Amino acid sequence: VQLQASGGGLVQAGGSLRLSCAPSGRTSRTYNMGWFRQAAGKGREFVAAISGSGGTTLYTDSVKGRFSISRDNVQKSVYLQMNSLKPEDTAVYYCAAKLGVGVGIRSGYDYWGQGTVVTVSS
Repeated sequence: VQLQASGGGLVQAGGSLRLSCAPSGRTSRTYNMGWFRQAAGKGREFVAAISGSGGTTLYTDSVKGRFSISRDNVQKSVYLQMNSLKPEDTAVYYCAAKLGVGVGIRSGYDYWGQGTVVTVSS
């Protein structure tokens, strides 16, 4: 499966952005989906994930209460609504996919998108 992330941009602190990730290819399968980010000079970190059914969501502590992950299984897309953005949220955001039911969704992703840049100015 190929993943295409979009929706990044430049926003002021306190603002909002909505990232989208649209898979193509073997979309007949339902994937667990995750969002990760990598700031300049740092390693890639987990941000949020949602199970294939949508029944389970996970967030890293720093975004809880500000970010919300959701999915549309008809459109086979996943979204990351980011509110109350902070300068420390500045990073390249990647979406990722993995198969499996009842598996951990914080890591172990097999498919990755190309990334979309989010810049939050102070």
